Amino acid sequence: MDLERTVRAAAGGDLDAFAEIISRFQHMAFGYALSFVRDLGQAEDVVQEAFVAAWYALPSLTDPAAFAGWLRGIVRHRAHRVLRRKHLEALPLSSADTVAADEPAPDRRVERRQQARAVLAAIGDLARPLREVVTLYYVHDCSHQDIATFLGVPVTTVNNRLHAARAQLKRRILTMVKDTLETHQLPDDFAARIGRIVRAREGLVEARFDPLSLPDFLTEIVVSDDARQRAVTLQVVQRLPDGVVRCVATSPADTLEPGMTVMSAGRQVQTPVSQELFDRSVRLLTGPPAPSGAPAELLETGIKVIDVMCPLVRGGTVAIAGELRAGTTVVMEELVRRLSGGSAGVSLFTLAPWTPVSIADTLRQDGFSEGTMGPVQTFYFRSEEGAWTPERLAGLAGVDAVIRLSAALGGQGIYPTVDPLTSRSRLLEAENVDRAHVELAARIREALAALLAPGGDPPAAGEPAADALTLERAGKLLRFFAQPFYVAEPYTKRPGVTVGLAVSLRVCREILDGVHDSVPAKAFYFTGGLEAVLASAGVP
Repeated sequence: MDLERTVRAAAGGDLDAFAEIISRFQHMAFGYALSFVRDLGQAEDVVQEAFVAAWYALPSLTDPAAFAGWLRGIVRHRAHRVLRRKHLEALPLSSADTVAADEPAPDRRVERRQQARAVLAAIGDLARPLREVVTLYYVHDCSHQDIATFLGVPVTTVNNRLHAARAQLKRRILTMVKDTLETHQLPDDFAARIGRIVRAREGLVEARFDPLSLPDFLTEIVVSDDARQRAVTLQVVQRLPDGVVRCVATSPADTLEPGMTVMSAGRQVQTPVSQELFDRSVRLLTGPPAPSGAPAELLETGIKVIDVMCPLVRGGTVAIAGELRAGTTVVMEELVRRLSGGSAGVSLFTLAPWTPVSIADTLRQDGFSEGTMGPVQTFYFRSEEGAWTPERLAGLAGVDAVIRLSAALGGQGIYPTVDPLTSRSRLLEAENVDRAHVELAARIREALAALLAPGGDPPAAGEPAADALTLERAGKLLRFFAQPFYVAEPYTKRPGVTVGLAVSLRVCREILDGVHDSVPAKAFYFTGGLEAVLASAGVP
């Protein structure tokens, strides 16, 4: 690489040239940062912020040949900022208890942490010049010449410092240094993690990346806000065509504007979304709500429990709040497939519990889309397991419908796991649908309350039991709400089923009225409309 020519191109706004620069210097910058901040994870954060800051400042670099030393100064400045912010000046390297790594077996994780502590402690005992060359040399095997160029010293000085450092480190520790620092290198796609803001308003940001290195849902993106001496963290909530991701800011972002460079942190968001941030995001992503006097129109999905108990609003918003192992992505994908072919838009806000796996990878492995197709928009937010209680969901003011998914119902074999007691819709609450529908939904909730506690669990011991006939009818209702999905056909070996709203309402009413008391409960389970139920019961 012709460094001077590449630096000039990058200074002129060539993002590909800047990516080439990062590819060359990323590992040396990481090793240099590690010699200051004394923590592997924080060193990666420092490097990310440093490269973003370098992009902004490149036009001010008068001598492209001085780039290595110039970058070194930026890394050092960022590292010192981290030290000041975290008050780490007096802490030894041995204080680093956790490291960025894959997740092996628990015993192997403990072993790796112990090894990393020993390595960082040993390096920390070295004088700073020796510590710099050791980390630079063993992180991605940087050559002596590369190290000399980056540090601005002769190659002979690098050789002497490295020799002295090796002499002070015991042979076993030296081997551990090599293994540990090579294990915890920067990711191979680090250079491809650079993107650029294309739109920004009120904490809603759209950024464009290489389509082949698109950040995953619920991962972090960092913007270096030099004006305020801080980093702004964004969360990816949606992936759009042409390499664009849509993000929400978790800290004040009024200084962000198009053209600014961002860096994908490559790590998942672990902080659950607050209700305030969620409500604000719904407003920003979908626009202002319809006027209170505007008529709301029901959007049929063909999913019995949703259409009857928490009907969607045409052009409206939906919160899908799923517990772990409740099939959240399955329900989301089913709605996308059923609604994406029509003209009625709907926005799905999926509150997903934290998981260590990539959401995008999981969707691809299951043959699913990424949730945004045609008029259907899907957004992902991190939720805390158990945090979105029925009471908290009732306080979501910005959505038209809430679909709460219960792992307890899944344990009973009821799929989809939509909890009919805590799921809700403003169409029913405001009586914007047929009065008979509103009254029937209330009757269903009353019947199922005898069978389920809020959240899909059986009633607690000691609660008054309903009579046997009421329980039997409630059980039929619950089984009738179980329904084969199109996206689940490879797993259930059952074809997906669509049931019209009129049929669903009719069967539910007839169950409650005792019309089908003679039909066995198992005939209602995991099937379609009345004809399918009677066929399952052997009724001609």
